[in-house]
Amino acid sequence: MDIQDQLAALRAKVARIDRKYADGRPAAESLTARHGFDERPARYFVEDLMSGQVVETPAGAHFETEKLYERHKRYGSVDISSLIELPTDLLEALSDGAIADSHPTRWAFLDTETTGLAGGAGTYAFLIGVGSIDEEGFRVRQFFMRDFADEPSLMKALAEYLSRFDVLITYNGKAYDQPLLETRFRMTRSRPPFARMEHLDLLYGARRLWKLRLDSCRLVELENRILGVERQGDVPGELIPYFYFEYLRTQQAFRLIPVFHHNVLDIVSLACLTAIVPLAFRKPEEANLRHGADYVGIARWLAHSDRTEQAAVLYRRAVDLGLPDSLLFRTMWDLAHLEKKRDRWDAALAVLTELASARNPYRVQALEALAKHYEHRERNYAMALEMTRTALEDGETPAIRHREERLKRRLEKAATARRLAFH
Repeated sequence: MDIQDQLAALRAKVARIDRKYADGRPAAESLTARHGFDERPARYFVEDLMSGQVVETPAGAHFETEKLYERHKRYGSVDISSLIELPTDLLEALSDGAIADSHPTRWAFLDTETTGLAGGAGTYAFLIGVGSIDEEGFRVRQFFMRDFADEPSLMKALAEYLSRFDVLITYNGKAYDQPLLETRFRMTRSRPPFARMEHLDLLYGARRLWKLRLDSCRLVELENRILGVERQGDVPGELIPYFYFEYLRTQQAFRLIPVFHHNVLDIVSLACLTAIVPLAFRKPEEANLRHGADYVGIARWLAHSDRTEQAAVLYRRAVDLGLPDSLLFRTMWDLAHLEKKRDRWDAALAVLTELASARNPYRVQALEALAKHYEHRERNYAMALEMTRTALEDGETPAIRHREERLKRRLEKAATARRLAFH
């Protein structure tokens, strides 16, 4: 059921609630004008508008609701049924070995909706969604704080719910969601449940993979560009705190329904991207990517991890697929450096020579690298001088001019030695 169908169902439910509360109280004029209802009570409680229930705990009460995406459904390009079939070692490479073996049913996908983006003790997580994979499909459990007094109960229930999972998966959660929730747990005198869980923040892997091709790696952008999902009726994230404070002031929960929907979509997108991003890092040489820039992103990660052979393979694959000039010349320079590091000088020279043959931002550096090679490794001072003088045509620096003078002296000294030997 999409958001429009949900809103239609809610209108019908609101009408039933109106009849239930038809006692002559004044209607909520602003919402009447905004949504076109003729009569309504002054308040619409979230438990009246949404499926779910008020949950009582020793710390109080809060509201919970749950949505199931059944196995036979698709979310963009991903089959929900494929999530439970993901390999148990899927997260190992992207987590640097911290998550070596974990079944997908032990992963918790978490996202929060908060009263602000600054964080700190004054920011509350009023809605916390936790997604999970099971035999029925993908379900999202949402914990909602109807007012500030609900927070201790909500945090207690959240901790108990997370106890069934071993891995926490978020999007920018290491910088925002987890620190915020740790603060809220401590403010309610509760122990945060995260110490026993390994945390994978998918944002870092997504950036490595796509930042060279996409202008933005925001979750909603990846949802559209990678999963092929375009949201309908979504609420802008920057308005969510305003909607919640309006709800606290009016107790009219209708405006919060799109916020719940927004939170669910974020979590489902996170789960489906988890089926894509870690696979590219798990076996990079087998990654079936269509864009050269994506291979460059993985190759840079491999090179940084000293997996130089794999990195070189992916750099070459990226060049073969095609790259924009702004990325092509940097990639060729990185590949040449990698081949030198592997002591594959013939391969490095081939790339450097190609870089030096056309004007580009790395031409002078390539010419300098060739000059150093011919001077120090081959003792071919004439070739080294030729590379140096070609570099000077593109731009003079004290280092290049000094190299030219040194090579000229070496060539003159060698010529003098030959003349003396001849006589």
